[in-house]
Amino acid sequence: MSSINNTITALEFAQIGWVVPDIHASVKFLSTALGISFPEPEHIRAQDLDMSYLGKVVPAEWLTTQTYNGGTFIELIQPLSGQSMFHDYLAKFPAGGTQHLAFRLPVSGFDKVIGEFQEQGYALISEVDHPIARMKFFDTYATLGVVTEIMGITPEGWTAIKQMEKSR
Repeated sequence: MSSINNTITALEFAQIGWVVPDIHASVKFLSTALGISFPEPEHIRAQDLDMSYLGKVVPAEWLTTQTYNGGTFIELIQPLSGQSMFHDYLAKFPAGGTQHLAFRLPVSGFDKVIGEFQEQGYALISEVDHPIARMKFFDTYATLGVVTEIMGITPEGWTAIKQMEKSR
């Protein structure tokens, strides 16, 4: 059986996901203090993405924004209502913090990597199939201190990523 170290080594580090209590304050700080600019936060509904949480699509809403900086995407998420792994994180850590790290690969290898995580016993917390990527979030808190997101990027997704990288 493969270990999480071997599984992650084969992937490309893609993103840091921060859950924050006030996305506008976080954007202002990162923009002012560190010179990192973000697009205007978007209102997201889990049900619009058909995003599952612990195996069910449940009502959940949050604000999110993402930017590309120094080779890595930085995502900020502010839970608003409902249930999600983001809400769970903020309930446990009211000041916010790094909630997940994302690793990506072409969608053609996604099922193999997901199978390895499941064989290693990591529980699936959330998942979404989007036109640009299939994403699954695993409970790796005990091993890594954060959730691990695996992103299977579609051909359309690689185009979107390149556009985001160029715009920054």
